[in-house]
Amino acid sequence: MTHPARPQWLRRPDNVAPGLAYGADYNPEQWPREVWRDDVRLMREAGVNIVSLGIFSWAKLQPAENAWRFDWLDEVMGLLYDNGIAVDLATATASPPPWLTAKHPEILPVNARGETIWPGGRQHWRPTSPVFREHALALVEKMAARYAGHPALTAWHVSNELGCHNVYDYSDDAARAFRDWLQARYTTLDALNHAWGTAFWSQEYSDWAQILPPRLAATHPNPTQQLDFKRFSSDALRRYLRAERDILHRHTPDVPVTTNFMVMGGTKGMDYAAWAADVDFVSNDHYVEPGPQAFDELSFSANLTGNIAGGRPWFLMEHSTSAVNWQPVNVAKKAGELARDSLTHVAHGADAVCFFQWRQSAAGAEKYHSAMVPHAGADSDVFRSAAALGATLRDLAPVAGASREQAPAAILFHWESWWAAEADSHPTDRLRYRQEALDWYTACLNLGIRADVVPLGTPLDGYSLVVAPMLHMVTEAVAKDLRGYAEAGGHLVTTYFSGIVDEHDHVWLGGHPGALRDLLGVRVEEFAPLLDHETVTLDDGLSATLWTERVQVTGPDVAVLSCYTTGEHAGHPAVTRRTVGEGSAAYVSTRLGSRGLTAVLDGLARAAGVTSELPLESRGDVELTVRRRGAERFAFLVNRTDRPLTVSDLPGEPLLGARSTQGELPLPARGVRVVRLA
Repeated sequence: MTHPARPQWLRRPDNVAPGLAYGADYNPEQWPREVWRDDVRLMREAGVNIVSLGIFSWAKLQPAENAWRFDWLDEVMGLLYDNGIAVDLATATASPPPWLTAKHPEILPVNARGETIWPGGRQHWRPTSPVFREHALALVEKMAARYAGHPALTAWHVSNELGCHNVYDYSDDAARAFRDWLQARYTTLDALNHAWGTAFWSQEYSDWAQILPPRLAATHPNPTQQLDFKRFSSDALRRYLRAERDILHRHTPDVPVTTNFMVMGGTKGMDYAAWAADVDFVSNDHYVEPGPQAFDELSFSANLTGNIAGGRPWFLMEHSTSAVNWQPVNVAKKAGELARDSLTHVAHGADAVCFFQWRQSAAGAEKYHSAMVPHAGADSDVFRSAAALGATLRDLAPVAGASREQAPAAILFHWESWWAAEADSHPTDRLRYRQEALDWYTACLNLGIRADVVPLGTPLDGYSLVVAPMLHMVTEAVAKDLRGYAEAGGHLVTTYFSGIVDEHDHVWLGGHPGALRDLLGVRVEEFAPLLDHETVTLDDGLSATLWTERVQVTGPDVAVLSCYTTGEHAGHPAVTRRTVGEGSAAYVSTRLGSRGLTAVLDGLARAAGVTSELPLESRGDVELTVRRRGAERFAFLVNRTDRPLTVSDLPGEPLLGARSTQGELPLPARGVRVVRLA
């Protein structure tokens, strides 16, 4: 059976001008009707042309099992359309209403300790619950049938932040679904017992019914059981996503379907690279994490999202105008950060920029979360900044539809290595996979090098330099691909705790770094993690923490780039680089942090022929990203600093900002400029 091609971007209503989309989550059900007309008036003033609607409206739409109320949503949809505002309509299934959980408490999730997760927050449902699915999909059918022909409808928004609070459910429903998933994966118990290494601790299974999720145990649960449960949990949410999507596709084949991913710091339970095939276009939520790498992490996440989207335009569904409400200390954004943060996402391919939320709530758990219209009202710096951003996005209309241009370097990102590397019963529990990847990204930014953050499995053709930080899980196929990349002229860099295990979390025997040992031309007999207060020094003056190894050079053509000068492994190699075919493979055996990696990467990048495209004086202070449509190229220049800068030697027509009389492009503190390159 062939399926019609799905639209890969927003269906533009006839009264909404082309260009970049701009708006917010809109929750009119929190406000009396007299506020709604003031809302749309202010939306027009701010340049809003899209809102996400109905996200947490299930109880309002279905106040009882056999009662439906769509009148208020009909009215809001019409009001928005009449004012030239498109609607990304949510299916409203994210938070079950009280009547449903009271009648069917069996839909509530259960944690690893066997405790029920009760209503009172949100996402209190089991991804594998057939009862929840029956009621939720009935709501989706109602929504899809009612609004299929509505002129305001621009996209469907499945649920909301799937897995944010319920990715891991250990209930009996989950246990049954987990066993079904395992049977499909392994077919036989013999294959499962081998993959899980159940000969250890007398864990051999003789019946599928004996298998449970990794619930609270006397000590560390089976590592591969834990890994497979993470895979299963991500897949269970994917299956639910597809169930809603299929209903929406059936009713509205011409309306694209998306759901908001959460590609950001601590969200690691969902393998979004795998999920991308299940949506018509990728959407993401991102919130800044305070700290010295706050902006770099935002750029990293936007970069990764753009590459999950395959370089096509994507939707920034949520970010904040200022402070959030859920961090230990909720810091307000500084002047210029609202625009800089938004435009950095645009630089990495976002064609829609939205905030949570339009009007700041007066009650509820998120009443202190910032919004486009804050508690102070429209007469506020936040609203004026949001309106100024709307005007800027109108000026950047020529960028809409342009793809991300491939960078000369790439950083590989792999969810399963993240899951496996940070498991329990390891040499140290201080390993932080995403932080290591972020440090390499910061090093690229420090050197002014454009680098893509790409999911493992992305074709590496065209990348002169590829960094695979802490690529812990390496299959035979991946090892072969990386070798082929280097032999064909690519330059690979990898780090400690890479190549250690296969897809079953079994250690590659013969010495570390396992599957990559021969490619790198080095061998490690034993890991040597450091205690929190310990550091070691390298002969190039760099200081290292967390991890060391006694590296032995075993292969030909291996150059030792630096050695340890202190610690148990003084005199042994710390960083090596081997010539492989037309390329090379380098190994960094310790944690150097972003500053140390900047120094190491400088030499490795030059050896790979990768240099900055920025003027010398701008490198490290300015991030450069390029979007492209055919021969037309748009350069985004983002000021990473809190001081004003100027950029020279970048020929082209400024779309945002103007050149000085000296021909330089001023960059305000935390500012962004966009140039249509000559």
